[in-house]
Amino acid sequence: MSDHYDVAIVGGGMIGASLAIALQPLGLRTVIIEAHAPAGGARPGYDELSTAISAGSRRILEGLSVWTRVEGAAEPIHSVHVSERGRFAFARLDRRDTREPALGYVIENRRLGAALWEAIAGCRQVEALTPARVSGIVCGSRRVTLQAVDASGGWREISTSLAVGADGARSALRELLGIRARVWDYGQTAIIANVSPARFHEHVAYERFTDSGPIAMLPMTEGRCACVWTLETARAAHMLGLSDDAFREALQAAFGYRLGRLGRVGARQGYPLALVRSERLDWGGRVAFAGNAAQGLHPIAAQGFNLGLRDVAALAEAVAEDFDDPRRLLDRYVAARRRDRLAAIGLTDGLVRLFSSPLAGVRAARDLGLLGMDLLPPVKAAFARRAMGLAGRQPRLARGIALERAPG
Repeated sequence: MSDHYDVAIVGGGMIGASLAIALQPLGLRTVIIEAHAPAGGARPGYDELSTAISAGSRRILEGLSVWTRVEGAAEPIHSVHVSERGRFAFARLDRRDTREPALGYVIENRRLGAALWEAIAGCRQVEALTPARVSGIVCGSRRVTLQAVDASGGWREISTSLAVGADGARSALRELLGIRARVWDYGQTAIIANVSPARFHEHVAYERFTDSGPIAMLPMTEGRCACVWTLETARAAHMLGLSDDAFREALQAAFGYRLGRLGRVGARQGYPLALVRSERLDWGGRVAFAGNAAQGLHPIAAQGFNLGLRDVAALAEAVAEDFDDPRRLLDRYVAARRRDRLAAIGLTDGLVRLFSSPLAGVRAARDLGLLGMDLLPPVKAAFARRAMGLAGRQPRLARGIALERAPG
């Protein structure tokens, strides 16, 4: 069976789904090829994974008419407290220093994913092929042909004017095309668990650097916090094997008592950490990459999803302007993402290396950096705008401007 689409999106996670919604006003026939059937709309449980959404990402979701679907389930971050255990310096970012109602938001992945797929259900020009995976690709001068295999083993041939890889850091589409990705293994594992502290979080996000690794405590609904504790891989394996009580005590000792005693600690999940950077964002004049398929980041500054959503906004804008000239479309997209992509990669990788060093001189420099950011408003404002996804030129979706396809 063969069919033609204007755009084929490989990967229907939060980035791929967002792109399909962004393209809807352009009148382009779009297909999403996703290996896993979307999760149902059941209410998330205590242990659901969550995502930190920046203020800039909120604007993009507003432009996609998705934010109203999730706003009630998103816990706002009013301030961020950055400190290093055993050192005197710290820095604070506060929404009052910006013109935004919040620096960011924390929302359970299942809620955001369900909202995106509910929006897709209302998109007449979008078809979902799931569960299915891409097993082959042929790039021609005028179209791309994809071979997709469904769960029963049946296959379907799909031709498209533009293919987009949004299928994660281990992108199958990238591998099929032979595009290399540079991988820097940090030798670290992130332990993720939801925590119920004795004190209400007051909408404060904590980034606490310790000798064992950084600990992020992000405010969630129902008084919970999403904990991300980064440890060397061997130590993380040990922590994952502890009893619940022993793990809670270890976390308490590392994080301290800014939130009082830690009560319930939910199920723990470990994720090996690496910086994955695709050597290309485009291929053959007909293929683009976005989200983790373009770059997978360390979670230290919560930039991954937000960077990917800015990929979506920039790619959708390029499609609106130059769909009939694919080479120009991809050149526009690559150019639009270059500076922001390099800045986000540099920020996360630099923070990992800076706060991983035990050298006395580096630790002193960290103190000066935290103090300088806290005491110098221009420095704090520049850092906040970068972390909030508001630095540099903003695509139209992030400025509330509707996308329209340029006349061709």
